[in-house]
Amino acid sequence: MGKKISVREAAELMNCSPQFIRIGLQRGTLPFGYAVKMSSKWTYNISAHQINKYLGIESNESQEKVQ
Repeated sequence: MGKKISVREAAELMNCSPQFIRIGLQRGTLPFGYAVKMSSKWTYNISAHQINKYLGIESNESQEKVQ
């Protein structure tokens, strides 16, 4: 199983708000993760590998940005 990152980390990588990431995942318009509604609360799964691929970032380069 690949490494997952948080909504906050994804927003930092993309230089956008966490809300942008949440809504994009809920609507299926961001191709690097997904959102699932559990009862009344959303859960997010963001693949570090897929967001790196989407942004054209090398794996060790993104780790430096997140940390």
